[in-house]
Parts: sequence; structure tokens; C-alpha cells
Amino acid sequence: MKFISILSLFIILSSCSSQRKAVVASQKKLTDDELLNLVQKQTYKYFYEGAEPVSGLSRERYHSDNVYPQNDKDIIATGASGFGIMGTIVAIEREFITKKQGLEHLKKGLDFLAKADRFHGAWPHWMLPSGKPKPFGKNDDAGDLVETSFLAQALICVRQYYANGSAEEKELAKKADELWKGIDWNFYRQNNKNVLYWHWSPVSGWKMNFAITGYNECLITYVLAACSPTYGVPAEVYHEGWAKSGAMNTSFSMYGHPIKLKHNVVGQSVGPLFWAHYSYLALNPKGLKDKYANYWEENKNHSLINYDYAIANPKKYKGYGANSWGLTASYSVKGYAAHMPDEDFGVISPTAALSSYPYTPKESMQVIRNLYENMADKVWGEFGFYDAYSETDNWFPKRYIGIDQGPIVVMIENGRTGLIWDLFMSAPEVKTGLKKLGFESPKIN
Repeated sequence: MKFISILSLFIILSSCSSQRKAVVASQKKLTDDELLNLVQKQTYKYFYEGAEPVSGLSRERYHSDNVYPQNDKDIIATGASGFGIMGTIVAIEREFITKKQGLEHLKKGLDFLAKADRFHGAWPHWMLPSGKPKPFGKNDDAGDLVETSFLAQALICVRQYYANGSAEEKELAKKADELWKGIDWNFYRQNNKNVLYWHWSPVSGWKMNFAITGYNECLITYVLAACSPTYGVPAEVYHEGWAKSGAMNTSFSMYGHPIKLKHNVVGQSVGPLFWAHYSYLALNPKGLKDKYANYWEENKNHSLINYDYAIANPKKYKGYGANSWGLTASYSVKGYAAHMPDEDFGVISPTAALSSYPYTPKESMQVIRNLYENMADKVWGEFGFYDAYSETDNWFPKRYIGIDQGPIVVMIENGRTGLIWDLFMSAPEVKTGLKKLGFESPKIN
């Protein structure tokens, strides 16, 4: 009997191995378009099937193991919700969901945002299902202008998408317009200074005192502040605040790729790759220039530096190379970290390379194929690729973060069709605001 059991077990294992090989072989037969469709569809589920149920908006995080040390499973993330809203437009166009499902999902989210607490028009970083703020940190318990800007770009896209639709669709467009125009960007100048401030609280006021200055992920905050027809700020706020009266400029190169913007890091280096993503989910960097930079070239070079850094692999981490690259803020072997060349712990975050798809389609596709065809059993789950992994530490947590998942759906689509870029850049106030700041773009000429 013991012999039969071992033999049976061997047969079962052999069968499973054969099935796995067959699945892998099938996976490798997917065309690039088929694989991109699959990745977008699976990742979008985070914002639809995995949405926070009361609001229909994005959870801050989702853990497949259902272990939440901070008891934060149902915390709503404002920025990630904006990414998910843009992702819903992609999902409708790609027919991942029906037009009716998309409209209902967006309506639920916008209805929640209309009732949630706001602080001079800005939403907090995190919200509870009640619509009340969930403090992000000490004195950071109310208005968050940067997270609000990540959401506001999506509201403009919703308005543009539904502007000429049915009566119900036009009503949703109107609500999106009202929400976006209700943000008081000028208030966040802290008494009319020529710089924007990240936080304000009715309890602690300006105690955070965090001036938003470049270069990092916040360009979109200044663009939208200049674009607002209700609470707009003058161009001086951008040039003196964000650009630091020209001090934002630099000139150096890494792995042969020139960088003209001084990243907010120590020394001559580049920051985490989400700096090339968050502000450009809606703002089209193709041909986008001002007196400080050519933003397409900056973002492309930022991505290629990550690619070449992984190939050089100066710290000799396991798995790094052309098929596994990309450093950004994500879960980490050290908790949570903003990974970049000067702060590299051997952790690869799939969102880094995948969300760089518009800039580096060939290099990003290599990562997608490697992850899906060779590592899927370790890095692929119900909402697409998990947030991060480390082959060096044999660390493969089955966990997601909303603000990392969202750019994958949107930026891959922008690289394929330009859908979200086209919607945002078609808005008349966006064209006016960009011109006011001195930008050039083929989309606003």
C-alpha cells in the first residue's frame, strides 16, 4: 500500500508538472497585444472587484493573505482613487467592463467624493468609509493638495469623456467638473506666497509647513493650480516655487543618459521611478517642453537609467538585468521604501518598468514577459503582479498597493493609444494653464 501511495503521488506530481509546462507554453504564445490586454485587465480588477465597497474607490492596500498589521484594509486612498478612475475609462474602452458598469462605478465614486470631508476643496490623503479623514501622520490629518491633484486630473478626464454623452453621462460630467473646480489651489499658497504647500489642517493649520518644490512627483499639482478657472494661481507660483527660480535645473548624466532636472535627492542622481509616472498619467509628456526641460526626454532617460542600472547591477543582486529592472516606492524587505539607484535594497517593483511602457516599450515588455512567463507562480495574483519582490532575499509577498497598481493600467494604455493623455489635453483650461506657465506642446498649439 505504501508503494502504491508513493507511485500515485509520483504520477500526480508528474501530471501537475506537465500541466504547468503546458500552461507556460500557452502563456508564451500570447502576442504582445494579448499580454498587455491581460495585464491591464487583471490589474484593473484591483479598482473594480477589489474596490472599497462603500465608496467604490481605491483601497490604500490589499493583502491576499488578509493580514493587516495596521488594521487598514478599508482605508481609501485619494491619489490611488484618481488613478482607478482613469483606469475605469480604460476598462470601458477595452471592454473589461460594460459602459453601464463603468458609469455606475464612476457615479458611486464621485457621489462619495462629493459628500466626503474637504478642506478648502482638497481631500485628505486617506479617508474612512464614512468620508472622514484617516490621519496619514502627525499634523497630516486633513487637506492634502498633492493627492488631491492626482484625483483632480482624473475628474477632468471624466468630464471630457462624458461631455457629449447621454443625459446621465452629462450629469456625471457636470459633477466631475464641479468637484474639480471646487479645489481652492490659491488657499494652499499659505497667505499668497509664491509656492504651494502640501498640507493644511483645521486643527494644526500650516504646522506641516511642507512647501512643494521640484523636482519630484508633483508637477501636476502646479499645472492644475495654474489651470483652475475658479481658484487659479499666477505663473510666478510655478516659476518661483516649483522651479525655485531656476535652481531646479542641473546637468549630469548616468549611464550615458542626460538629466536636466535636479531631483529631490542627495547628490547627482535620480529619484524613484514614480516621479516619471504620477504627474504624467494625464499630462502628456510627448513634446512637452518649457524653459526647464523636455519632459519626454527626462522621463525616458529616467527609465533608461533604471534599465541600465539593473544590467550593471553594481550591488550584485540576484535576478537584476534586462528582464528584471525598475526601482520605485513600494513594499520592501525593509518595510516600505522609496527605491532608487542610491537606495537599492535588491527589491524590484513591477509597477516601475510597466508604468514606464510609453517611454521604454521594448524594455518594459521584456519585464512583463519575464514576470508572466517565468515567474507567474511567485508574482502574479488576482489583481495582476504583486507590488514588489526580491530574488536575493527570496521574498515574494502577495500584497498590493493601490497607488502602484493604478499607473500600470493607465500608462500602458497611454503607450498604446494615448487615451487618457488625449482626454486631459483636450480640456480648454488645461491648454490655457499650460500656455500661462510657458509650456509648449503639440497638443496645445
